[in-house]
Amino acid sequence: MTASVSDSTGRRLLGRLANAQSTGKLPSVVGGVVRDGEPVWFGTYGGPAVDGHDPFDVQYRIGSITKTMTAVLILQLERDGRLTLDDPASTLLGDVGYADRSLRDLLAHSSGMQSEPAGSWWERSAGLSFDELAALHDGSGAAFAANDRFHYSNLGYALLGEVAARLLGCTWWEAVLQRVLTPLGMGRTSYLPEGAAAQGQSVHPYDGTLVPEPATDTGAMAPAGQVWATIQDLATYAAFLGQGHPDVLTIEELDRAYVPQSSTPEDGLRSVHGLGFQVFAGGSGTLAGHTGSMPGFLATVLVDRKRRTGGVVLANATAGYSPAAIVIELLDELERWEPALPEPWRPSAGVPPELAGVPGVWHWGNTPFVFAMEGTRLTARRNGMAAYSFEVRDGRVLGVTGYHAGEELKIVRRADGTVGHLDIATFIYTRTPYDPEAPIPGGLP
Repeated sequence: MTASVSDSTGRRLLGRLANAQSTGKLPSVVGGVVRDGEPVWFGTYGGPAVDGHDPFDVQYRIGSITKTMTAVLILQLERDGRLTLDDPASTLLGDVGYADRSLRDLLAHSSGMQSEPAGSWWERSAGLSFDELAALHDGSGAAFAANDRFHYSNLGYALLGEVAARLLGCTWWEAVLQRVLTPLGMGRTSYLPEGAAAQGQSVHPYDGTLVPEPATDTGAMAPAGQVWATIQDLATYAAFLGQGHPDVLTIEELDRAYVPQSSTPEDGLRSVHGLGFQVFAGGSGTLAGHTGSMPGFLATVLVDRKRRTGGVVLANATAGYSPAAIVIELLDELERWEPALPEPWRPSAGVPPELAGVPGVWHWGNTPFVFAMEGTRLTARRNGMAAYSFEVRDGRVLGVTGYHAGEELKIVRRADGTVGHLDIATFIYTRTPYDPEAPIPGGLP
């Protein structure tokens, strides 16, 4: 650990864990915070999960955080041009129940399909092969029509995992290991528990005793919640979610995954769902990541991208205290006592040739925007507030933040090379309000 919080801040963070452990009756809980891509604090409270072992090197089950790893595989395949998110799962899976749903709807839990697979409770039962699982579902058990509303579906992630496996020619787990965990250096994250691992527990409601929970191989349902990890590895994953990794997904690619698709209450906290990720209100505005639970375990990873911080929590308990609430409390405590520092201002290297003649005032109708270089980005501000920003990539000017993220800014030049107007997906910007020489401005500012 190359950086750390002060002793007084560490004590306050530990106090948050202690309150959660005590009031939630958690046999053990470990937590951590990340700042600027590095873990700066780990803490634990309650009895040791495994006697005689470093509590931060003990594995816990991370539950539905596993879904984000499945989502990363799908997003990588889209980036590589091997599928589109609007493809139906049947493109790879054939005539399988619910495979008519799009990959986008499966990722965002807007497919309308049933929440859980048919048969015994998958989280506490020996897993089935995909063919066995598919044979139990003909698609008639849907709760809603596709795109009707948010409806969380563990079963949908079994389909997504199989799509990735078939396209990559390996098992889902081999794909996660090769394409996510190994590049990130997460060597203590595994499919089944390896080395020191916590026993999953639930608390008897009347006796106050601990009841051991099974740790099953969930088979075809594994892409929904199988994985085990240490708090140190989960902190590494949080750093990735906050800043991206060139060999997994860049931060721009992750930003797309965090765009809200549907919403639902989560443990009393309001969250929205992106493409495989949850986004909670909190911190500097939003916190992205995912919660997780399996019998005997609770987990959460959330990152505040603007503040460049993240929080992680693992506990070996079935219920008792919201892990998302713990992480939000840790991040609030960190910001209160050791606030994030803004990125330092640095002078621009100049205007790229592609943007020559663009910086200055432009008007959408009668509304003025100031386009100016800020570092390597061209940022458009309205009333001093940043509205959009653009970067030159492979000779094209592409939106990277705001409403125009992912769209191209086309610079329309006159015969003499001067800029006549800007066209951003039919949004027309002119040097003077309603310039009659330019097309009619469209859209909203």
